[in-house]
Amino acid sequence: MARIGYARVSTVDQHLDLQRNALRGAGCSRIFEDHGVSGARDRRCGLSSMLRALRKGDVVVVWRLDRLGRSIRHLISVVENLTRRGIEFLSLTENIDTSSAGGKLIFHILAALAEFEKSLIRERTIAGIEAAKARGKRPGRRPALTEAQCVEIRTAVNAGTSVQDVARRYHVHPRTVLRGIERLR
Repeated sequence: MARIGYARVSTVDQHLDLQRNALRGAGCSRIFEDHGVSGARDRRCGLSSMLRALRKGDVVVVWRLDRLGRSIRHLISVVENLTRRGIEFLSLTENIDTSSAGGKLIFHILAALAEFEKSLIRERTIAGIEAAKARGKRPGRRPALTEAQCVEIRTAVNAGTSVQDVARRYHVHPRTVLRGIERLR
């Protein structure tokens, strides 16, 4: 029976040190990692590698429940898959241990709360975007080309100048040139 750790951070400027130290302190003999990968993604290289490496009797250890995943569907699916394979699950922060009935109950409650929190964040983000639109702000990145540049580009391309030459002239990618022309339609 081995304790196998899994650590994940969502962005490349975050660090795994805190999680690694906690997992080593919990007796993990091996730690799989995903760096700069959202927990909303079901398919992650480190997670997939860990799931393949696990054997009956092993214990998967995470620092916190949301490190394994943000979707209740995915969390429950992974933990149920582990259970079918004879593998236990332990979350250090929430003190969830699926080797007991109480631990299984707490897991399901906290997984539901994690999904609720994700929904609240999504709702607040959408509300913020709507409020910005109402103030006349355009969400997202500014276009690389102005409306006037798009008109100039369309004229140049229609006159026979290649998309690549126009892209070089405006210091943008050829796809940006094509999107600029498409924007005018």
